[in-house]
Amino acid sequence: MAGHISQSTINYIHESSDIISIVGDYTRLTRKSGNDWWGCCPFHNEKTSSFHVDGDKKFYYCFGCHASGDVIKFVMEMEKVSYVDAISSLAKKLGTEIKYDDGYNPETVKKDDSTEKYIELYERTASLFHYFLMETEQGNKALEYISKRGLTKETLEKFKLGYAPADRKWLKKFLLSKNFSPDFLNQSGLFSQKYPDYSFFSDRLMFPIYNRKGQVVAFGGRVIPPADESQRKYLNSSDMKQFKKGETLFGFNFAKESIRKNKKIIFCEGNMDVIAYHQCGLDYAVATLGTALTEAHLKMIQGFVANGEVLLSFDSDGAGQNATRKAILMCRKMDLTVKIIRLKGGKDPAEIMLNFGKENLTTQVNSAILDVDYLLNTLGQKYPVDTPEGKWKASMEFFTYIDALQSDIQKESCLELLCQTFNLRPEAVKKDFKNRDQAGERLTMRPNNQTEQKTQININAELRGLIAVTADLNQFKLLRSNLAEEDFRNPDARRLYNILEGCFESKSFSIPDILSRLNDAALSQLVTDAISSGVYQKDNIEIILNDTIKYVKRNKIEEQRNSILKRIHDYIVVTEDDKIQMNKLLEEKMELDKQAALLK
Repeated sequence: MAGHISQSTINYIHESSDIISIVGDYTRLTRKSGNDWWGCCPFHNEKTSSFHVDGDKKFYYCFGCHASGDVIKFVMEMEKVSYVDAISSLAKKLGTEIKYDDGYNPETVKKDDSTEKYIELYERTASLFHYFLMETEQGNKALEYISKRGLTKETLEKFKLGYAPADRKWLKKFLLSKNFSPDFLNQSGLFSQKYPDYSFFSDRLMFPIYNRKGQVVAFGGRVIPPADESQRKYLNSSDMKQFKKGETLFGFNFAKESIRKNKKIIFCEGNMDVIAYHQCGLDYAVATLGTALTEAHLKMIQGFVANGEVLLSFDSDGAGQNATRKAILMCRKMDLTVKIIRLKGGKDPAEIMLNFGKENLTTQVNSAILDVDYLLNTLGQKYPVDTPEGKWKASMEFFTYIDALQSDIQKESCLELLCQTFNLRPEAVKKDFKNRDQAGERLTMRPNNQTEQKTQININAELRGLIAVTADLNQFKLLRSNLAEEDFRNPDARRLYNILEGCFESKSFSIPDILSRLNDAALSQLVTDAISSGVYQKDNIEIILNDTIKYVKRNKIEEQRNSILKRIHDYIVVTEDDKIQMNKLLEEKMELDKQAALLK
């Protein structure tokens, strides 16, 4: 199907899409000059901004991991979708129709649009639940409970909280009356697998779960006190095509702009925690959905909080402390700074907000402590650190935190803090830590000392000129009017010229199109490195290109001249015709000498 999309559509999407805005939805970008933007790479962990987005060329490149491409490839990589789906998503954002070649009609091909249909179903169901909460007598109990917890009407509207009716058969009957098919509803996740006519959620306060685009993709449901103790307090939708627990954060659609602006994020345990923080103006809070914090969660936000901070707001009980410790290690391995919020005066943010007001909650968030202080404090409570055995156990557990740190300076400083806290000799602690490191290195050593082989690229004047042309494609007409593919002797230069010519002829002439045809990773990296580094500026590209043209022509003339000289050297003059032929060869050599002199 991808091949049927017209090149004019692809070109329009490439040129019209706002790559700065789209990339900026995943990482914080800062303008350096003109339309050049920089930020931390969303594809790998980093604290320094090595990710470059060229708004004019509609192109991104990371100097760290070498990820590169255009807006279509970016959407493919970040959303984990196909080429066609990426184009469809961008076309929808632009409000443009996708055109096809060869009379192709997409209506004749069965399309899997179940994701869109599920989202539509969940959006409508969220509106239903919200209506029940705000406008019906059935929802009074839930509305009274949530109001007593201090949530305002504006907050209820913002998060679109709702109420699922106690009648478990009502929702199915209603949706069937709206022409949803039974099979579709049975696979929607809204109904029991064992009893398909029964709603999965009933008599619960409902929290719509949104994707990063602000579309409802799932639900969380909480029992309303007083409730049957046999009931689970919280229920979340199961994973579906449009929803993955381990890749979704509650409240992220509301929080992402504030996270980007403040360069900080609060991770909570529950939906109510997030909502309370937002109502208090701390609108950079999010929560996981019945799962532990995952690497996928952190990748969602790492571009926004690089050189900022992650704040953890988990329960202070044993399970909460364990979750906090795991989250600290995961964040530190991704080079994220971590602080811990230690709430006092209530069991959760909503209770503190209700009892003491938003200023008190804000003060407690601003008083968050560094993770190293939190860990040393909890280890001191966990182990009898007044004994040698306790000191050793606390130190060994603390070493796992040291291992997760990405900076040698941080590691050394934290080892010193360990010594000061538990009254240990630095020499002994460093020795134990060093031995631990050596053991880890032995385990991770590569077998047979194998190393990766890198392709060697021959960089000469020919290849430099072609890379310069790739940096300013307007110069290609000058190049092709002077040289052809067969004029180049460098195989990499010949390959790049061939790709430039192919893209030019097919009217698909952009850097991403060119890179997509380069199957040589080393050559592709060389080109993207050179373009993104700014080595080739407009004021020197013409000079480089003219030098390349002269270089290639001189080499060609030199080859022709050497061939003629060889023929002259080998030629035996016997007849008058031989003399005439020899004179012609000498004239050809003289002409080549003149051409060579003009190229100096």
